[in-house]
Amino acid sequence: MRCTCALLFASAGVLLPFLMRAQAPTNIQCTDPLVVDVLKGQYDPADYAAAAPITDHQEIICAIQGAVDTDSLLADLRRLDAFHTRHTFSDTVSDAEGIGAARRWAYARFQQIGAANDGRFLPAYLQFDINGYDCSDIVGAREVMGVLPGRDASDPSVVIIEAHLDSRCAGPCDSACYAPGIDDNGSGSALVLELARVMAAYTFDRTILFLLTVGEEQGLIGAEAMAQFCEDQGVAVRGVLNNDIVGGIICGATSSPPSCPSEGDIDSLTVRIFSNPTVYYPHRALARTVKLFYLEKLQDIVPVPMSVLVMPQEDRNGRGGDHIPFRAHGFPSVRFTSANEAGDADVEDPDYHDRQHTSGDVLGVDTDGDQVIDSLFVDLDYLGRNAVINGASATLLASGPATPGFVLHDEPTGLRVSIAVVPGAMAYRVGVRNSGSGTDLDALYRTTDTSFVVPGLDPNHTYFISVASVDSAGITSPFSPDQFKSNDLATAPAVMDDLPFGTACGVNFMVGHPTDRPIPVLRASPDPYSVSTIILVDLRRKAVTGPAEVRILDLQGRMIDSHFLELTEGKGTLRLPACGASGLRHAVLLVGGVPIANTVLVQTP
Repeated sequence: MRCTCALLFASAGVLLPFLMRAQAPTNIQCTDPLVVDVLKGQYDPADYAAAAPITDHQEIICAIQGAVDTDSLLADLRRLDAFHTRHTFSDTVSDAEGIGAARRWAYARFQQIGAANDGRFLPAYLQFDINGYDCSDIVGAREVMGVLPGRDASDPSVVIIEAHLDSRCAGPCDSACYAPGIDDNGSGSALVLELARVMAAYTFDRTILFLLTVGEEQGLIGAEAMAQFCEDQGVAVRGVLNNDIVGGIICGATSSPPSCPSEGDIDSLTVRIFSNPTVYYPHRALARTVKLFYLEKLQDIVPVPMSVLVMPQEDRNGRGGDHIPFRAHGFPSVRFTSANEAGDADVEDPDYHDRQHTSGDVLGVDTDGDQVIDSLFVDLDYLGRNAVINGASATLLASGPATPGFVLHDEPTGLRVSIAVVPGAMAYRVGVRNSGSGTDLDALYRTTDTSFVVPGLDPNHTYFISVASVDSAGITSPFSPDQFKSNDLATAPAVMDDLPFGTACGVNFMVGHPTDRPIPVLRASPDPYSVSTIILVDLRRKAVTGPAEVRILDLQGRMIDSHFLELTEGKGTLRLPACGASGLRHAVLLVGGVPIANTVLVQTP
């Protein structure tokens, strides 16, 4: 289905020249005064204390790793699909379809999370008016908030995990077309809901806000409303983690650069982090901090390691997202986005055949003809890995020390940093980047001194320096914005930081999943794979015994390989060798010739 309303925006993010098409949102207010007080730090933490609080960041990160559930993510994606459209200007009265039904469902989910956690998790709406937009005006637009109060109101800074709930197809004013928006941005919305479910059981020093915005597809309107609200109310925002298109792994033909190499390319092992690169501001520093969090705290404990790419620009070429209004209001912000994106949303191009901003941004396809979607365009394992990275990053941002101030001196002995003491810091990290280098740090040093001559510098080069503090628990603060100076002489090399403050997980940290969820019956490990993978079969609710077949299908449903195995009480394993060209394929389990389970596999070169 091709919608016909004229294309003004190509959002998830929007085309940047049109960001100011609508007037700024007005009459911005939160529907719950208690939530406003919490966000401002004007509350008694004892009112929201857990009966048996869990505060250790390692335990929390391990629990997040164990508790993020692909079945829960899938259930949320299916529910988001059922609203037909979540267009910001769509129906607000129906209980079944439109943005009104979607936001009430999300609000009810936050209410359920609060009820399951002794009322410590607070749902609310942010309400505002949209004026001067080409489609129409809206009085009382609403986006959904869930707030987990911190245990230390003396530091009222807030960490925001957010995604936009709204969807669209071709026309920004077409509020009736089928716009499931599963990857853009059901994936980000499901991630936020899942992390709210998992993280509400734990206690953090700082408050965490889980936010589902609207109006993103019409010019980042909802994010602007939230950022303006935070500025007006004096809410101190420590960092914004925006998640927009975080589940797809298949490259579209028109994916906006910098992006994937070619149509059909598969990447489930990389996530991109976009941020404003201006050195005087904290956004790129926050992106580098998130990457350091991953390398030090997560990389060694996750079953499938990821590459976290700090991108060289604020967003894809000509595009934008919800992190931009927060940046414009002075709040540190980054955007998480899949490595591979299903199009550039330029649906007016007659050759456009990608899924983004069309009615084809669906959950998946039926490969075996049983009228059940079994091949998903959103890779649930990949989405889950991105959720874990977000959850760990938010945990550390909500628990760690303050960012130190520092002065960079150009002295006869080289460049020296003098660091302002941070209470509770046991050490400081000094990041170094050559003026000609890319987005990552070239060197990282750790020191207990507040005066530090930067090692390993060459003469006649300009260096960008940033500083972070490390507390006694081994948590690093966000890095400071860069300062830069030209260096006049060589300085002696020194041992670089070996990132020693890792995470140790035990089996006791694994959180069980509710028993009413379906249990996955087919899983590949490793996935992706290049040489071979093990297909694990576990039909725990069907104690099937005897021969079974695993068929490997291509994207068109054609069989390219077949293997047999014996099931014992519903369990079995199969070593599957690589076969044919790399790419996405489907494994279908058949018992007695009847398909009963399937999974998606990624074979790499």
